[in-house]
Amino acid sequence: MERPRSRWRIAWLLLGWVLIAAAPFVGAIPGPGGVFLFAAGATLLIRNSIWAKRYYVRIKRRWPRFGHAADKAMRRSRKAVRAID
Repeated sequence: MERPRSRWRIAWLLLGWVLIAAAPFVGAIPGPGGVFLFAAGATLLIRNSIWAKRYYVRIKRRWPRFGHAADKAMRRSRKAVRAID
């Protein structure tokens, strides 16, 4: 049985989607801002959503080098990574 989501968790999910949606607009401005916004939004989604974690694990298994770089960017320890895999 799934536990009810807290208001904070939903707020973080919404913020993640807003950051991802804003990334293309900020990306049009000179500089790498869109990449950082997208990465921050994806991190919020992965940390607060079960379906996003499952999708992330699927991507990691298919492209291990991408997964290693993403784990490093999210500052995840190897122990935490194994808990999801």
